[in-house]
Amino acid sequence: MNKVILLGRLAKDPEIRYTQGAEPMCVSRFTLAVDRRFKKEGEPDADFIFCVAFRRTAEFMERYIKKGMQISLCGNISVRSFEDNTGQRKWSTEVIADEVNFAESRAAFEARMAKGGGDMSALPPAPPQPVSPEFKAITESIDEDDDLPF
Repeated sequence: MNKVILLGRLAKDPEIRYTQGAEPMCVSRFTLAVDRRFKKEGEPDADFIFCVAFRRTAEFMERYIKKGMQISLCGNISVRSFEDNTGQRKWSTEVIADEVNFAESRAAFEARMAKGGGDMSALPPAPPQPVSPEFKAITESIDEDDDLPF
C-alpha cells in the first residue's frame, strides 16, 4: 500500500503550470514543511517535502493556498528516474497529492500573518462553502396527512 498523509505549512507559493495540448491540465508543484516530531540537537526542525497536484486539486491550490498556510494532504509517493542534460541518471521522489485541505482557520492564518508582519494583500479569497447535493433546504412544509412509507 502506498498512502501518505502529511500536515505542514507551504514553504512558498505553489508553482502553477498548465500542460500543452488539446485539453490543458493544471499542475501545481509545492514544498511542504513538515515539523519533525522528534529531533536531535543540530538537526533541522522540519522536513521539506516536494509535492505535486494535478487537475482540480491543482486549481484549488492555485486559488486558495499561499505560502505559510497550514494544510493537510493525502496522496502517494512517486519515485521516478530520468536522464539530465549530461546523460546522467537522476532520481526524483515526490508526493502526488490526491486531496488537499485547510488545516487552520482563515482567522488563525490572518492573525498569524498580521502578527508576523506578513503581506495581507496577497491573501487569497475565501473558498466557497461546499453544498452537498444530499442536504437540501426544505422549502415546503410537511403535511401530516401525507402518506409516509414508514
